[in-house]
Amino acid sequence: MGDPAGEADRGALRLDFDRRLMLQFRGAAITSDAGLLAYRELDDTLGLTNTGADTLADARTGKNARHLLVGLLRQSVFGRLAGYEDVNDADRLSRDPAMRWVVGAPAITGSAASTSQMGRFETEWLTRPENLIALADLPGRWIDKVHTRRPPRIIVLDMDSSESPTYGEQEGSAYNGHFGCTCYHPLFVFNQLGDVERCALRSGNVHSANGWNAVLEPVVARYRTVKRRYFRGDAAFANPEIYEFLEAEGYGYAIRLPTNHVLQGEIGHLLKRPVGRPPHEVRRYYASFSYQAQSWKKPRRVVAKVEWHPGELYPRVGFIVTNLARPAERVVAFYNQRGTAEQWIKEGKGAIKWTRLSCRSFAANAVRLQLHALAYNLGNFMRTLAMPKAAAQWSLTSLREKLIKIGAKVVSHGRYVTFQLAEVAVPRQMFQQILSLIARLRAPAPA
Repeated sequence: MGDPAGEADRGALRLDFDRRLMLQFRGAAITSDAGLLAYRELDDTLGLTNTGADTLADARTGKNARHLLVGLLRQSVFGRLAGYEDVNDADRLSRDPAMRWVVGAPAITGSAASTSQMGRFETEWLTRPENLIALADLPGRWIDKVHTRRPPRIIVLDMDSSESPTYGEQEGSAYNGHFGCTCYHPLFVFNQLGDVERCALRSGNVHSANGWNAVLEPVVARYRTVKRRYFRGDAAFANPEIYEFLEAEGYGYAIRLPTNHVLQGEIGHLLKRPVGRPPHEVRRYYASFSYQAQSWKKPRRVVAKVEWHPGELYPRVGFIVTNLARPAERVVAFYNQRGTAEQWIKEGKGAIKWTRLSCRSFAANAVRLQLHALAYNLGNFMRTLAMPKAAAQWSLTSLREKLIKIGAKVVSHGRYVTFQLAEVAVPRQMFQQILSLIARLRAPAPA
């Protein structure tokens, strides 16, 4: 078998359209992922993967075992960040110079982990019950690291579920009628910056709010010292147990409420078609009233929005249950910002490929989801903490294609190793700005 880095046969390839051109493959001296080094700088500044190595349990002991564990974690997270969503590319990446420097010693002078090593790490070591618990906590621990540098004044939590299609005999997969496919049904909690606070893999046929407390309660517990705290959720989370929990924790909330004839009766005057010619623009009306469902222990405020659209016979109606005191129109505007959570889920699917859960066992796929979430958070930290204004609006996909996928030639000297980066989408000046912004996050050295 040829060398996975493509250097077993050093003969140059020739092109017929111009015979002066020769193609040489030097996998150990050329990388297409040089931008990962900027993410490694951010990781080192915030102490992210080192935190993971301290948290995860390893059957072996000693300093060398810990170094290997943190290297494996880095290879799992950074590989996914660069678009390698599983361990199939590990053999080739093990000799990639950028990945070897990301992983750290001893990979720098040798090679990173192979496909078989990465497979054992993800499907055997990390699937241990204590490591699954630690992995579920790790996204929040990483966010806490960021907050030690930039304490939040406000926290807005968005909870939403998604689907991860499955194929074949995968443990825990089931048909979901809402999504119309056989899948897993993971649950996510995001903050207002788009970071994944916590997530959990679930069987495909569970209700969208199933297990909400195991996901939401640890997140809420971490923010009890923050004064302004809010929660948003769609109609799947219209549950009196959730209302009572949020009220007891001092959260303001806005949750979509499924319609019924009692609610519609409260706004009957707004459901009558306006007199006169149909308007050429959308007309919106708002109402606010007190309502108590049979399963509720007390009445709560409900805000209604009614929209009459040109060319439509019936209005579009929505209800929101809330404990916020702001005007109805502002409650609706606040709830509508929940749509960003759906956008973040789309980014996770597109840029990080967190729907790639192809293991047979449920525990191994739960591990993969957590590793994808860590890769997503690292990418989002770069976007929210270290991107200059010219690139502040880049999506995670754009960051991968423009910042991570930078070609570079590696030149080794006696004391230094130089990555000679190509200047295409990210010139030297922008890369320098990114490193400067990361340097500002570094904790001051102890006196």
